[in-house]
Order: sequence, then structure tokens, then C-alpha cells
Amino acid sequence: MSSPRNWREMPQRYRLEAAKCKVCGKIFFPPRLICSACQAREFEKIKLSREGKLITYTVIRVGPSQFVDQVPYAIGIVELKEGVKVLTQITDCELDKLSTGIKVKLEFRKIQEDGAAGIICYGYKCVPA
Repeated sequence: MSSPRNWREMPQRYRLEAAKCKVCGKIFFPPRLICSACQAREFEKIKLSREGKLITYTVIRVGPSQFVDQVPYAIGIVELKEGVKVLTQITDCELDKLSTGIKVKLEFRKIQEDGAAGIICYGYKCVPA
């Protein structure tokens, strides 16, 4: 991930900030400028909960170069209490015991390093609750 993109996305990545439409109440993560439901342009910032449930997942056995030292690992779609769905890595669990519907929580962790001398990118990963 490039340095400018990392800095631009910090508020939502580090604080789980979302945008809630003031007109229809739809929640967007990451935040948007225009509501796709009612086309309104007024939003309020909200902080998402860190608790949710695992909707679906897959196990990666041949990973990209940045994550080759972590294989096998699981990634999945987690639905938070507010209804927002996020794609995240699933950690601190036995892969053969994963199942859809389990309760999970998001934790702030290191995601990757951008090159040997690059920036360290942090974000959220989920763990069984």
C-alpha cells in the first residue's frame, strides 16, 4: 500500500469510523461523499463496534508475496453490529475449527510492511470472541 493512500485512509482504518446518512440512516464504511440510497450529501461520523459475526471465510494456502510467511491463513467477511460488512484476516484460531456464524471481535494489529525499509501498515483483524 502506498504511503499517501495509507495516510488518507487512517481515520477509518485506525478508529473504525463510518459515515451515517443524516437523511436515510444508511451506514457506509469506508465513508462516502454521496449516499447510494437517497443521494444525500450530509453525513455524521460514527464509530463502529468491534463485535460481529463471521458471515463467510476462506483459507489461503498460497498467499501473495507480502503474506507468504503467514500461510495458511483465513480471511473472511464479518458483519458488525451496525450491519456493515468488512473483509478481514482471521487470526488466533485453529483453521479447521472455523465456522460461519461464530462471534468475532476486531482487534488493531500489524497488517504488513511496505518493502524492507517501508512503512508499517496497521489495521484490523478479527479473532474469535
